[in-house]
Amino acid sequence: MELKKKIKNFLIFVLIFFLSFLIFVSFLFILSLKDLPRPEKFLEREIIQSTKIYDSTGKILLYEVFGEEKRSFVPLEKIPNHLIWAILVAEDKNFYKHHGVDLKGIVRAVLFDLKIMKFLYGGSTINQQLVRSAFLNPEKTLARKTKEVILAIELDLKYSKNQILEWYLNQIPFGPNIYGVEAACQNYFGKSVSEINLSEAALLASLPKAPSLLFPWGENRELLEKRKNYILDKMVEEKIITKDEAEKAKKEQINILPPQKIKAPHFVMMVKKYLEEKYGEDFLKRKGLKVYTTLNWDLQEIAEKVVKEGAERNKKYGVFNAALVALNPKTGDVLAFVGSKDFFGKKEPENCEEGKNCKFEPYFNVAFSFPGRQPGSSFKPFVYATAFEKGYDDKTVVLDEPTCFGIWGGKEYCPQNYDKKFRGKVTLREALAQSLNVPSVKVLVDFAGIEDSIQKARGMGITTLKGPFGPSIVLGGWEVNLLEMVSAYAVFANDGIKIPYNFILKIEDSEGNVLEERKIKEKRVLKKETAQLINDILSDEEARAPIFGYYSPLYFENQKVSVKTGTTDNYRDAWTIGYTEDIVVGVWAGNNDNTPSKRAPGVLVAAPIFHEFMEKFFSTKF
Repeated sequence: MELKKKIKNFLIFVLIFFLSFLIFVSFLFILSLKDLPRPEKFLEREIIQSTKIYDSTGKILLYEVFGEEKRSFVPLEKIPNHLIWAILVAEDKNFYKHHGVDLKGIVRAVLFDLKIMKFLYGGSTINQQLVRSAFLNPEKTLARKTKEVILAIELDLKYSKNQILEWYLNQIPFGPNIYGVEAACQNYFGKSVSEINLSEAALLASLPKAPSLLFPWGENRELLEKRKNYILDKMVEEKIITKDEAEKAKKEQINILPPQKIKAPHFVMMVKKYLEEKYGEDFLKRKGLKVYTTLNWDLQEIAEKVVKEGAERNKKYGVFNAALVALNPKTGDVLAFVGSKDFFGKKEPENCEEGKNCKFEPYFNVAFSFPGRQPGSSFKPFVYATAFEKGYDDKTVVLDEPTCFGIWGGKEYCPQNYDKKFRGKVTLREALAQSLNVPSVKVLVDFAGIEDSIQKARGMGITTLKGPFGPSIVLGGWEVNLLEMVSAYAVFANDGIKIPYNFILKIEDSEGNVLEERKIKEKRVLKKETAQLINDILSDEEARAPIFGYYSPLYFENQKVSVKTGTTDNYRDAWTIGYTEDIVVGVWAGNNDNTPSKRAPGVLVAAPIFHEFMEKFFSTKF
């Protein structure tokens, strides 16, 4: 009798406990419904995507602009089956069988949590992981877990499995700041998700479990490798792949790219600044723009190499930096852009102050700085072109003799030629080809006119010139920047037609709509005959030989290249700008702090860099 009473009391206790538990769970369930996000928000919510800046082919990613989430959305049909099944095997093998929640998995997780007396909540389905990533905070509480379960079930009722899987594969993290399978593939493997193999897929499927611990750039590569092989074995177990396929994938060497390094950094920062000014910084970080630039990656690699090597050679002349710009005169497209010798280098000297007393500063973009640097004699062609437009020609004679041109800047202006010699009567062809200073000032003052020459230079694309001006303008006594100089020289290469420089081909939004596209705007600013006469003089080896000698860095065998050097007073800036009908290239060499070189002219420190780049351009098909 006593035993029956005890059994009865125990059953009553169990019933009361069970009913209390049900009431508690129901109460918690109702409480959890308060402020619960609607699953429909997946259709309403903005999928944050980073802006990508590409080269002209769209194949080379130069840079990615992102906020906290680096992501590129990709539809499910573009994700290979071996990656999908690797993810399912690793994260939720019953995904296509359950209704949002795997009860067996939850029971296992709860029993484990009770054992260790902590809420770790393993066994989450893909639905649960998705809603947790998209809507809920990471705090491990019973209330949050309840919301997670409710939403996971609702999600399964409202949407197809494939839709949920597509959202999941584009939402979850695969490493710090890297979200979704496409961003992961691009960053780790340098390819689209559609191109990855089985081994890469298994490695990628290893990451969602612990993205910060296992990501490929971290210190736990051995753990990552073990999990990758475990997933391959599970795929065999589930009869998704064969054992031979798994063993082959285990042995396959996976090439993990280093963390993203900006390609063509000075160029990219110039493009980024333009985009931020036009679209806004937040827009770039969220809207997934695709920016196709004009950059030719093959030429860019050549440019970076020759500039870096040339700057290293020039140190013996006291010249520590260099820059190069190349563009297509027929379109205005910037093909190569090196703003300084090494964006990732160290300041020189290393103990110099930022922005002061530094002969080289890596981040500073010399090629696009304002107001810029003095161009020296590379400014002379604009003055000669102005004179030719007024009826003078290359046979016109001027007298090269000691001459003063009045008081300028508080003292009498009496220029000298580079070699301190005077030649008597010289033609304008000889004066320009040999870069004679005194005759050039006479051309400015007597033939072209200071104001008309300034207007001509401005019309050809030089915007930085600020007055008042004096006769030293023809010798490059006012500041310009390299990009504008190269663009202005493109007018000569293009037979007098100006096409403004351009660095963007096309901008698309995340859905492929074109927001912006290059439009070539032509304007004739020089007579064709004038441009062709300048081109002929600047390519005349015989005419320039008395000063530069034969076979100098300005000469190209079997190629007609028009080229002009420039060197400023005190040898602070050295220039070489040259062109054919297909390309215009400008090189600057000097020091960031404007300290002079050891009397090194443009033909000595800038021309060799120019020559090497042009030789590679001629010998390679682009």
